[in-house]
Amino acid sequence: MSGTPMQSNMNQEFRAPADLTQLPADAISIPGKSLRRYVYVILSVLTAISGVYIMFDILRANDLTTLEAVILLLFGISFTWLALAFWSGLFGFILQMLRIDPLTLKSTKNLLTDTSPITCRTAVVMPVYNEDTHRVIAGFEATLRSLEQTGELAQFDFFLLSDTTNLTIAQAERDAWQQLQGRLGELGKQAFYRRREKNIARKVGNIAEFCQRWGANYEHMIVLDADSIMTGECLVKMVRAMQANPRTGLIQTIPIPVRQTTFFGRFVQFAAVLYSPMLATGLAFWQTDAANYWGHNAIIRMRAFIDHCGLPTLPGKAPFGGDILSHDFVEAAMLRRAGWDVFLLSDLEGSYEEVPCNIIDYATRDRRWVQGNIQHLGIVDTKDLHPISRMHFLLGAIAYITSLIWLLMLVLSTADAVVRAINSNVYFTEVYQLYPNWPIAKTELIVALILLTTTLLMGPKFLGVVVALVHRRKQFGGAKAIINGAFIETIFAVLIAPIMMVYHAYFVISVLLGFKVNWDSQDREGRLLPWGECIARTSKMTIAALVWGAMTYTYAPIFFWWLTPVITGLILASALVRYSSSLDWGRSTREHKIFLSPSEAIADPVLVHLDELLAIEHPPLATPAPIPELPADNWTDMPHREIDDYVSVKR
Repeated sequence: MSGTPMQSNMNQEFRAPADLTQLPADAISIPGKSLRRYVYVILSVLTAISGVYIMFDILRANDLTTLEAVILLLFGISFTWLALAFWSGLFGFILQMLRIDPLTLKSTKNLLTDTSPITCRTAVVMPVYNEDTHRVIAGFEATLRSLEQTGELAQFDFFLLSDTTNLTIAQAERDAWQQLQGRLGELGKQAFYRRREKNIARKVGNIAEFCQRWGANYEHMIVLDADSIMTGECLVKMVRAMQANPRTGLIQTIPIPVRQTTFFGRFVQFAAVLYSPMLATGLAFWQTDAANYWGHNAIIRMRAFIDHCGLPTLPGKAPFGGDILSHDFVEAAMLRRAGWDVFLLSDLEGSYEEVPCNIIDYATRDRRWVQGNIQHLGIVDTKDLHPISRMHFLLGAIAYITSLIWLLMLVLSTADAVVRAINSNVYFTEVYQLYPNWPIAKTELIVALILLTTTLLMGPKFLGVVVALVHRRKQFGGAKAIINGAFIETIFAVLIAPIMMVYHAYFVISVLLGFKVNWDSQDREGRLLPWGECIARTSKMTIAALVWGAMTYTYAPIFFWWLTPVITGLILASALVRYSSSLDWGRSTREHKIFLSPSEAIADPVLVHLDELLAIEHPPLATPAPIPELPADNWTDMPHREIDDYVSVKR
């Protein structure tokens, strides 16, 4: 590609400033970074050790078998995961209740709004791939118009970066773009559409080509997803935060799900908006300047990204070789390794997204993430990584692997219960045994472990409800709406947890066996799933649950009752999948103020405008629109990191 010479400030690798003695007044200062992390890890480890020791004490009472030793190991992994999540949530709860910023530890009541002028250029980029054109253009326009209302649009350009391979959709995109340009008028000079003919390296390649062709024209890049919506105020705050923090390479916001119409979609939307701000506050507290990147609704320093985030193709076959799929985690880690701060701003509002509207589509999306996150286990030993970045890689993979661990624990525990039930009357296991082996039941320890596990598992949910009742009551339509919604959300979450456990366990196994994953576009609009699809996608787990339950009830009826929540969810799987995809049930919950979210209780103008745009049907053009003109290339090389930069030991 031809273009103007590379800008001089792009000639040298761009690393974070080592020391800035005169930071702007609004710069983020983080007291006690190391102490926070030590406290978090120590509390989590002590909690995990306590739970594992109680479990060990229970099991060893009747002689620890090999089977039980395996169960103990699996329990230790999953219990540690619960402990880490609990303490992160508890930190978020304390900070939100006291209205303390998780990074600066200052009171949020006294924080001043930054009104400094925007002096840098920012590109807002939306990569798309075979998406619903009408929805993409409407979201793109709504975000642009919202930014226009802030009066700061002059420093921004918008890019719709298409990787669409379907020729019909590609032409629809060009037609819709030409119509959008007609509506925008003069504003259209700050909006551009580019379609790649070849979908090389998926989204990573899409963003990389943009950075190479036009990245030198901008200080920052705000990345949106095809379903992203952001308010102009949120965009402006992100840019001002980058201006005030010259050592910052990336700032991630919390994308809140909106516009959900099915029961399941509204369930996910409500849970996210109820619990995510508190949980994200806890994450921000201990991650500090080594936060993660979730691939969208974030702002990135362009030069830092170009110099340090050119991703290689990893050696070997899947799941650990090939293209880096969950690129966002890796990009954040590379920025942090180069000395750039990466922040999660948990209190920044106006960042929205949409989610799959039924369990099947939701699980399909998770299938892609499972492979991408497990791949990180192959690069966790990358040289010079920040310890928190390594932790992101490990926790991201374990988040899905724990489903397989839980399933194995349940199966092995069932086997152990059945074996012990069959041998319950055998007290002399040796030929020349003088004294019998009487079974010992440590009831107090069992009760204590159940209470501890329940606290770690359900505690963050309860704390999230408390925060909402104290500080966000009006946003959710009142205390009654919060309590009713949280109660139903918890029941439904318990019912579908076994379904998601089975799906995720299967995904993990298929990834480890090297099965290929397809990264197709997502269906985010509400649809009622047909019975045939529901049964086809759940019949195997239902049959297995019936056999599992019958065997357990026959040989170990006491243990059967402990399994009831798991077996119930699996037996009802097809009905749960079918009815939770219902739009009628979704409308009914909204009418009865169940799962009521802030975006519904208090209308956001950008979401209202989006709905208005979606309600307008644009007639097709009489003649197909031509390929739109693009800015002149300003080519910048984006070097790919060498393999040895990622993997310190060749595999």
